[in-house]
Amino acid sequence: MPRRGSNIYKRKDGRFEGRVPIGHKEDGSLKYKFVYARTLSEVKEKMAQFQAVLQSQPVSALKLTVAEASRQWLSAAKLRVKPSSYVHYENIIRNHILPDLGTKYLTDMTTHQLNDFVYEKLQSGRLCGTGGLSARFVQDIMRVYHSIEQYAVQEYHIHGTHFTMPKAEKKQLDVLSSEERKKLEQYLLQTGLTIDLAILLCLFTGLRVGELCGLQWSDIDFENGTLSVKRTVQRVYRNGSSEVLIGSPKSRTSVRTIPVPSFLLTLLKKKKRQDFLYLITGKSKPAEPRTMQYRFQKILKLCGIRKVPFHLLRHTYATDCIAHGFDAKTLSELLGHADASITLNRYVHSSMQMKQEYVKRLKLTG
Repeated sequence: MPRRGSNIYKRKDGRFEGRVPIGHKEDGSLKYKFVYARTLSEVKEKMAQFQAVLQSQPVSALKLTVAEASRQWLSAAKLRVKPSSYVHYENIIRNHILPDLGTKYLTDMTTHQLNDFVYEKLQSGRLCGTGGLSARFVQDIMRVYHSIEQYAVQEYHIHGTHFTMPKAEKKQLDVLSSEERKKLEQYLLQTGLTIDLAILLCLFTGLRVGELCGLQWSDIDFENGTLSVKRTVQRVYRNGSSEVLIGSPKSRTSVRTIPVPSFLLTLLKKKKRQDFLYLITGKSKPAEPRTMQYRFQKILKLCGIRKVPFHLLRHTYATDCIAHGFDAKTLSELLGHADASITLNRYVHSSMQMKQEYVKRLKLTG
């Protein structure tokens, strides 16, 4: 039965047979509708007519699986998101959505099924099989699923579900105390190492660790006293392996120019060499975020400072700026936020010392 065109065959009885894909079987393989005609042109016309009918029908006739919808959504997402975001979505779909929901038809999914799926992830969703996932990560999973579902709603006119998003407690991240900051600053200034000077730079500019790793000497304008954030460095994990990606900053507003304190510019200028490219390594390859995080943790231990994440430097910078009278709009632009409310809600923390200073201003009116 020789092929005579896309999914068209010449049968032994002389007729032409056309196959039109109409969905997927339980095992994920394609399911077809067969049409027959005496001539090639007739079978093509019948196939075109049937495809037109399919496109006008609701997706219940197509039986679109979660796996197929996920594949289509990922293909579309690849065109609009950063490579690191794409890998993140791909990992969530492969590791968490497809194993449980991949073979199910989207039109068969119910709110009850999805709520059960959420509960199972919270109780025993870890890939190592030793417990449940955090509510915040399950939220990430369900946001991806919701995006896939909304893609199918727009493309195939299915009805969406209304599952319950798990509640995640807002993580309160504090800042370095005055004493901790003093210890850290003294250590970073005395070592003379460029990597330590880079950590100090974060404390006085609020750079994200990936932005710091991507900083090149050419990004620092010593004449005008500024640095430009143009790229970020991330290590992403896929299929048991990992790779370092150098890409654009987190968002459009993350591409920014930041004033640098003069004492830091003086220290940096002493370290600069014409043959250096990246600030931290001086080489053609940047430092990795985890290298900076390991170094930071080692310094905290040496200084007798409690164990805190590298990102706490960014929170400390934001809080210090507010304490020195920075307005929220200016600070949000320095941090690369699109909205000042993000800055105030997530990055500004009022210490007890600040509260006491404000309360001292209260006076009797009489």
